Amino acid sequence: MPRRDGKLMNQINVVPYIDVMLVLLIIFMIAAPLITPGQIELPSIGKTQETPAQPVEVQIKANGNLLMRDTGKQSAAQTVSRDELVAAIRDKQANNPDQPVVIAADKAVKYEEVLKVMDILQQNHVKRIGLLAKPRPN
Repeated sequence: MPRRDGKLMNQINVVPYIDVMLVLLIIFMIAAPLITPGQIELPSIGKTQETPAQPVEVQIKANGNLLMRDTGKQSAAQTVSRDELVAAIRDKQANNPDQPVVIAADKAVKYEEVLKVMDILQQNHVKRIGLLAKPRPN
């Protein structure tokens, strides 16, 4: 639309768009309560009767001694040799093939000693091995 001075007007009139938006808003406000929400039927699974196994804790002391504690039985830690550790883990795996094992090493223990124990456990097909750490105080 030419102006009086001969220049074209380059502005958009947004008033009709606002009117359309208000009409759509009113339509949606009226229609929204009329729409019934659909029911979702979730799939169901059977409950497992088996409780997860408590991990066996292997402690490595600064002097290199190994201690083993069964956290499921809340028993005291027993000093074991590497062969006794393997035998005890095999015994646990006979009942539960996915028996978890956590390693708690003194911070003065060399990393190599921790890796040796992890290697022994992996050679005996322990699938779930973790490292136990003390949280840092705030």
